[in-house]
Amino acid sequence: MPASQVRSRARDRSNVLNRAEFLSLNQPMKGNQESRSSSRKQSGQAGAAGAQNSNPKERRQSQQLPEEDCMQLNPSFKGIAFNSLLAIDICMSKRLGVCANKASSWGGARSMINLLGITGHGIPWIAGTLICLVKSSTLAGQEVLMNLLLALLLDIMIVAGLQKLAKRKGPYDVSPGLLDYLTMDTYAFPAGHASRAAMLSKFFLNHLVLAIPLRILLVLWALCVGFSRVMIGRHHITDVLSGFVFGYLQFRLVELIWMSSNTCQMLISIW
Repeated sequence: MPASQVRSRARDRSNVLNRAEFLSLNQPMKGNQESRSSSRKQSGQAGAAGAQNSNPKERRQSQQLPEEDCMQLNPSFKGIAFNSLLAIDICMSKRLGVCANKASSWGGARSMINLLGITGHGIPWIAGTLICLVKSSTLAGQEVLMNLLLALLLDIMIVAGLQKLAKRKGPYDVSPGLLDYLTMDTYAFPAGHASRAAMLSKFFLNHLVLAIPLRILLVLWALCVGFSRVMIGRHHITDVLSGFVFGYLQFRLVELIWMSSNTCQMLISIW
């Protein structure tokens, strides 16, 4: 045997790491690595099987959640436009409420504005129509007055129903008056005085022969009654505008169900 081989073997024997008790430190643990890899594969296969066996509705919901979050963070253009118009309406209505209380800029004129609003209230108009109906002696006059009474009663019921559905509060915390409670006009949308004024002005313009100045005054009266409700802080601007629209629609409804003279005479005889 050559001397070089003898020296190399002697060197290996003298190396401490080549002893039997240290061999496990020099060699990789194949069994552990294989067990770890197999366990990872099994866990991966179990996770894939669980994902396949999961409910498709849950997967669909998990996919939709980010989109819903984005929709909440990015509202639609219609929603932004509606909220902007609503904010403008509230701001302008508060600025125009110059008679909302005695401390307002026009607080001294509050009683006069309230008096103007009473001219568009339902109770005085119903009482005046009944008095005129009792004193009327012509069939044509009784026909017009009976249909006017029908229009006033319809206005009170329709406005009260819409206000109960909407339940919108006014721009200022103004408590309704006694006459408002009698006609159930306790909320803001739509404005009952505005709808009644619009309906009455259109009714008189259609069924009464009036001079042009009186026609102009009648239209101005309806506008003043409507916007007086904004000045005292009871309604928003959109409440009054919608009241004008509903008043015109109520007039069209009364024209469709117009009671004839015979029907009016039958009702008067029963009464």
